[in-house]
Amino acid sequence: MADTEHDAAPTDDPRPDGLRRADSLVIVNTGNGKGKSSSAFGMMVRALARDWNVAVVQFIKSGNWNVGEEKMGRQLGVDWFSFGDGFTWDSNDLSNDRAHAAEGWAKAVELMQAGEHQLVIFDELTYLSSFNWLPIADIVSPIADRPRHVNVIITGRDAAPELIELADTVTEMTEIKHAYTSGIRAMRGIDY
Repeated sequence: MADTEHDAAPTDDPRPDGLRRADSLVIVNTGNGKGKSSSAFGMMVRALARDWNVAVVQFIKSGNWNVGEEKMGRQLGVDWFSFGDGFTWDSNDLSNDRAHAAEGWAKAVELMQAGEHQLVIFDELTYLSSFNWLPIADIVSPIADRPRHVNVIITGRDAAPELIELADTVTEMTEIKHAYTSGIRAMRGIDY
């Protein structure tokens, strides 16, 4: 016999009263679990389906990685920029990584200020502050001052409290189990 108390579908409308439209949103996908960038690229596809102009700036991930989301994004007309050299533990020169980060952030700010894109995705942006490559104020201020119609999605672990405060939506991906911790390498088509 079914437990009707636990099996019943909700019948009350869960939406809060007084919903309003926003000109744009800032979304942060953070946490140690998988899915931060994948979620952002899912929203990229939604935006493209609405005929929005979309740009992606990738930090950390190298342009040489040949990631699937870049291949499809470019085919769909996304303006794509990669400014990383890969993981810091593979780096031979962290000062070079800092320079890439600063160059990438300058491009990201330029894209936001131009206002030509309704959506900009800053993939792995959180590391610029958590690695102390850029002051968090230098990241938060341009995002807060962006044109009103520009939506921003930020991904990466360890999002600074200032980014969380600025954001309209913050999702923390929690790792419960991950193939990598079991010794399985990142898989093409699933992880990149």
